[in-house]
Amino acid sequence: MPQRRFAVVTPYYREPRETLERCMASVRAQTSACDHFLVADGFPQVWVGEHGARHIRLDQAHRDYGNVARGTGALLAAADGYEGIGFLDVDNYLDPDHVAACVAAGQGGADIVVAKRRFVRPDRSDLHLAEEPGHVDTSCWWFQPGSYHLLSFWVTIPREMTPIGDRVFSGLIDASRLTRADTAKITVNYTCLWEGVYRRFGETPPEGAKPDIDLPPVLEWMSALTGDKRRVVARLCGGDLVSWAQATLAELRRTKRS
Repeated sequence: MPQRRFAVVTPYYREPRETLERCMASVRAQTSACDHFLVADGFPQVWVGEHGARHIRLDQAHRDYGNVARGTGALLAAADGYEGIGFLDVDNYLDPDHVAACVAAGQGGADIVVAKRRFVRPDRSDLHLAEEPGHVDTSCWWFQPGSYHLLSFWVTIPREMTPIGDRVFSGLIDASRLTRADTAKITVNYTCLWEGVYRRFGETPPEGAKPDIDLPPVLEWMSALTGDKRRVVARLCGGDLVSWAQATLAELRRTKRS
């Protein structure tokens, strides 16, 4: 029988070589063979294509948290007939059995698989941080052919919404009523670089840490959509999220007042 083919897609921007190498090494180490699509968002590093990866070069940066690059790689993999497509952000890395765990969980007709992640420091030590209920990080999605029709939304989500692109996509998947399966164990290592997490733990944020996403401006932009603009944006991101944005914004304001 022909060997099944699987792909992992990684968008990258200007990350240092050692970060890319760690990510790539974790994909090469998979116990179930897969091809690695690395998509340069405007700043290709020539050496990437010398290590057996499929290297796609976009001619300009999009500054959208990797959405266009991620979607481009995923659509290419779907067009090339891969039977499973996962994502891996460049600063994260996988346990060796990640692909095998996703494929096993997806057997039996699941359209999409959700993997589990652990939060780690840059030195790889475990933060022992619980997952936010209901949230699925981009690196935890594993798409099977029954969900490939959703991949193009990574490209069309409006740029104003890209800071919460993973949440928008999670809502899109929930609304699509796909058959979902979950892996049994943690296989994704999420390198946490959010300043707020370290401060809540009473730790000094590591070098390269990022400020937490400023959520209210995104929600305000979404909440203000009306008429034709609202209809078009709903089509671009797979559903009308204005009511959700308004409710979330109101809850944030109530929490802040209290």
